[in-house]
Amino acid sequence: MRSLERHRDVGAYALGVLDEAEAFRFEDHLMECPSCAAQVTEFGVTTRQLMLYRRSTPPLAHPMPAPGPRMLDRLLSEVADRDRAVRRRLLFALAASVVLAMGAPALALMSSGGGERASESIAAADERSGVWAEITTADEDWGSRLELKVKDGAGPRVCRLVVVGQDGSEEIVTSWHVPRHDARPNTMTGGSTLHSGQVERYELRSSDGEHLVTLKPR
Repeated sequence: MRSLERHRDVGAYALGVLDEAEAFRFEDHLMECPSCAAQVTEFGVTTRQLMLYRRSTPPLAHPMPAPGPRMLDRLLSEVADRDRAVRRRLLFALAASVVLAMGAPALALMSSGGGERASESIAAADERSGVWAEITTADEDWGSRLELKVKDGAGPRVCRLVVVGQDGSEEIVTSWHVPRHDARPNTMTGGSTLHSGQVERYELRSSDGEHLVTLKPR
C-alpha cells in the first residue's frame, strides 16, 4: 500500500470499514504518522454521533427520503464485487453526507432522549504497565455513554478501550494514539450497546493485544 493510500484510509479506519488485515497495517502506519493519529481521534466524535443517531432513531423514523431499514447492508452487498478501495470511498462519502445533513436533528434527538442520567466513575492503575485510567459511565436507552481519561507515558502506540460483557462478549468502544514519552492525560468519549449493569469489566489494551489496565464496576 502506498503512503498516499494509507493517509486516505483514516476515515475508513475510524468508521470501522477496514477488514482486520488492513486495520492492522493502518495501525502500523499510525505509529509513524502523527497527522493520521490526530485525525483518527477527531473522527471519534463523528463516529460516535453516527452510532448514537442510528441507535436512538425510532424504527419508523426515516432520516432520508424513502430509505430501507437495512440501507447500509444493501450498499455493502451492491459494491462487494467492486474494487475494495472504491468501496471504502463510497462508504466514507455516505457517512460524511449523513453527518452534514442530519447532524442537527440527531443531536436534538439525543439531547431530548430521557433527560439527565446518573453517572458513575471508576479508576484504576496498573503497576506493570504504568497506565492509569478513569471511566465515567451513564446509562441511556440504547446502552451507555462513556468518558475515558488515560495517563500513559509508554508511547508511541495505538490503544483501545474494550468493554467485556457479563456474557463474555467484547466490544471495542474507542481507540487512540499515545505520543512518545507523553504522560499528560488524554480524554476520549464513546458509547457501548451494553448498559453498565451488563458490564463485567473495562480493559485497556494496545493494538498488539498487550493488557494495560482493567477497571471493574463496583
